[in-house]
Amino acid sequence: MGEFFESIPAVRYEGPKSQNPFAFKFYNRDEVVAGKPMKEHLKFAMAWWHTLCAGGTDMFGSETMDKSFGAAPGTMEHARAKADAGFELMEKLGIEYFCFHDLDLAPEGATLQETQRRLDEIGDYILGKMERYPVKCLWGTANLFGHPRYMNGAASCDSPEIFCYTAAQVKRTLDLTVKLGGSAYVFWGGREGYDTLLNTDMKLEQDNIARLFHMAVDYGRSIGFQGDFLIEPKPKEPMKHQYDFDAATAIGFLRQYGLEGDFKLNLEANHATLAGHTFQHELRTAAINGMLGSIDANEGDMLLGWDTDEFPCDGYAATLCMYEILKSGGLRGGLNFDAKTRRASNTPEDLFHGFILGMDTFALGLRKAAALIEDGRLDEFVQKRYAGYTEGIGKKIVSGQTDLRELAALAQGLEGFRPAPGEREYLEGILNQVLFSGE
Repeated sequence: MGEFFESIPAVRYEGPKSQNPFAFKFYNRDEVVAGKPMKEHLKFAMAWWHTLCAGGTDMFGSETMDKSFGAAPGTMEHARAKADAGFELMEKLGIEYFCFHDLDLAPEGATLQETQRRLDEIGDYILGKMERYPVKCLWGTANLFGHPRYMNGAASCDSPEIFCYTAAQVKRTLDLTVKLGGSAYVFWGGREGYDTLLNTDMKLEQDNIARLFHMAVDYGRSIGFQGDFLIEPKPKEPMKHQYDFDAATAIGFLRQYGLEGDFKLNLEANHATLAGHTFQHELRTAAINGMLGSIDANEGDMLLGWDTDEFPCDGYAATLCMYEILKSGGLRGGLNFDAKTRRASNTPEDLFHGFILGMDTFALGLRKAAALIEDGRLDEFVQKRYAGYTEGIGKKIVSGQTDLRELAALAQGLEGFRPAPGEREYLEGILNQVLFSGE
């Protein structure tokens, strides 16, 4: 304890009146909400990349954060130091899961063989730490966007040679995910898209992405991987137009290529913003299609047009997120903090404050979402609003027992009919009443 974060104590729950900056105000891991302890609803995960790798760079400035952890970056000593720091951080915060890209864990070597050897070595090291700490791997993924070889895409690249390299990287990352006991494997197609259609064969590119996915499923199942494969939708950045634009687009892609039996979605709040949706919309879209897998818990800045990956602080949005999750029966996966502190929040203390903020925000959202469901007025309103489809001609429409001729005949004389009001303002008042009463 304390080798990298000596000045920071283990974080405990002290309640909403606490002024201790290193205490949870809302996240009480063993508190039962909606029939389960908070820690079972909220399977928080540390993102290896932002937490242990990101140094605060932006388009106009160099690193402001020291993520060396006492070792020279780009070395296996540094890879081990990052693992040591990550497990210490997770222990102090009570986080039980982590997520990784392959190249977060170990630096890329001069050859593919050297890279794979390094991944084997660090995988053994992390596995040893997992035997001593109550920490699990939530999911793994391959970095198929950072290296210049992927400038034209990975599976969607115009070069079969790059497709081969992509396949090799996916294969080894699947091996590592299984080795670490990961419950899911994620594809984020950051370079799987286009900047201009003038030089793009869109059909071939999408067909090739699907071919890679089928190969990954076949290989994963052959080595004993029983978890979900996940697509993480994002509309743009780094490509101008990415093929997994949003939840609906990704679901259509999976069904078109016969992948829906093995794949679900990993949804990110900030990506929903970039697609012009609320996170609630993306969650509902996935849930009603049986595709809700896991989520990346963060938020964006409404005044900025890029993916800022901020630690979540919006209790309103977190409540609506957890409302969708509870209404859908719970989350198959977990809540990965794909989030980073701001460039000027560059100390280890700031990093812990970010996690405390995010964990408290979702704990508050869970409590308030459960209270909304228990209150019942939203459900009651929706049921009454669509009650016409439970009887008479509405019931016949839903059951498929009518046709255009009958409906056209019934429409005679309905010119003056108006539906009931939507009462949005009344419903938002209920939301505010539940959200801001009590705590």
